[in-house]
Amino acid sequence: MKKTGPALLAVLTVLALPACGPTVGQNSPDSGSGKGASSAPAQNGPRSEQPKEGDTPVDLFARKTAFTPGVLHDDGDYTSVLVTVSNNGDKEISVNPLYFSLTDTAGTKHTAALAVDKNQIGTVKLAPGEKASGTITGKGDFTARYVTYTDGILGDPVRATVG
Repeated sequence: MKKTGPALLAVLTVLALPACGPTVGQNSPDSGSGKGASSAPAQNGPRSEQPKEGDTPVDLFARKTAFTPGVLHDDGDYTSVLVTVSNNGDKEISVNPLYFSLTDTAGTKHTAALAVDKNQIGTVKLAPGEKASGTITGKGDFTARYVTYTDGILGDPVRATVG
């Protein structure tokens, strides 16, 4: 009989580590190139609801955008929001579509539907001063009111009003 406990623990550890966010010592200038994500800001979108620019490590912009069907679109209804995440802090942050949610005008929270919009925000690491843009998409036809971003599982949430 084989002992699978240590192997299973190793696999679970490897799968759980990326969800914990960046580790100490990964703040090199080339580590957050943002490949696969546009660096253009979402123009005319409301700013994140934070005290003052520069007071928080993450700035979030959000505005309405048209849904553009991607490879996993299943002919259902979807709602997309264009977001721009800016790293104003002094540490690297992680951006991942799974770190976002949409809240509609009725207060219902929608998780991100993955790969249904061809302009989906990429999974990238942002060094201080970098930004990434792309869409966050929720299943269904609704009016998005807020976008919420959390850096990893334990990060502080940042919310922006959708303009």
